[in-house]
Amino acid sequence: MGTLIYDGTDGFTFDDRVLAHLQAVIATKLRRREGFLLLWIDRSGATEGTLRSIWLDPSISIQFVFTHARLPELNREWLTMLTERANSNSGLLLEDELRAEIREEVPEGTYRASRTKRAERAE
Repeated sequence: MGTLIYDGTDGFTFDDRVLAHLQAVIATKLRRREGFLLLWIDRSGATEGTLRSIWLDPSISIQFVFTHARLPELNREWLTMLTERANSNSGLLLEDELRAEIREEVPEGTYRASRTKRAERAE
């Protein structure tokens, strides 16, 4: 588990593979001087979890600390999806199911397939 250190004080844990994808998206947004909201369920304390959100902006210090010395391989499709979310008005929502698929705990495409089916039913 890696850690995203926000504003020099708060540390939030993520799987290294998830953190590597977040780092790529966040670095791109901040390099463009674009702030955005990152939201996720933090399950490190309470059983049902706590909804966390942080505003990411070029003026705020952020560090990525990985458990291993090598960065995990990045998936371009995930980077595209995460970037689209980061560009949205609601911010980058990192759902548990999405994180599980990035961690490769569920078969690739499972999360995307369920989201596609839900979107089709909503139409």
